[in-house]
Amino acid sequence: MIVVHHLNNSRSQRVLWLLEELGLDYEVKRYQRDPKTMLAPASLKAVHPLGKSPVITDGAHTIAESGAIIEYLIERYGNGRLIPAAGTPQKLRWTYWLHFAEGSAMPPLLMKLVFDKVESSPMPFFVKPIARGIASKVKNSFILPNIHSQLAYMEAELENTKWFAGNEFTAADIQMSFPLEAAAMRGGLDERLPKLTAFLQRIHARPAYQRALEKGGPYDFAK
Repeated sequence: MIVVHHLNNSRSQRVLWLLEELGLDYEVKRYQRDPKTMLAPASLKAVHPLGKSPVITDGAHTIAESGAIIEYLIERYGNGRLIPAAGTPQKLRWTYWLHFAEGSAMPPLLMKLVFDKVESSPMPFFVKPIARGIASKVKNSFILPNIHSQLAYMEAELENTKWFAGNEFTAADIQMSFPLEAAAMRGGLDERLPKLTAFLQRIHARPAYQRALEKGGPYDFAK
């Protein structure tokens, strides 16, 4: 039995979604973030040494990292579903976007989250203007331009295809969901980017996505 070690409001939500799209049986073991630090509980380290989510167990196998989990599930249980045929241009795009999601799209969004917290966190009054000034400078000179550039690139990539790997929905779209949902929440993705906005609307309307929300519990990124 596949077990998803699921952390609330995390990347593991898209693993639940993939399993629903594939129609596989699985068990969800829930973990809650610390309400103050927003970090995963130490109990996850009993599953994987890094103590992070997503991570799945499947018999003797323990697999972490979203992309690795997706590739494992598609290869072992997909039976050709949600992945283009080998050797096609669509398969090349599938691999590219599977890795782009975490390798390129997420880092600046995570940096923005960190520097937003620097700006809003309580601190001694004499340090506050310096810390906030540095955070603002880094965000405006590096982080936000990087996010905007990437969003413009992704918007352009959907000009000629409905989905990221082509005109068919694939697991690459599942992988891309989290950075785009994060961008919609805190990275400036709005109606000014109609292709990406439509992409989010399409995935949120999928029955398997809705079933995954029921299995995973509250997920702020879907709002």
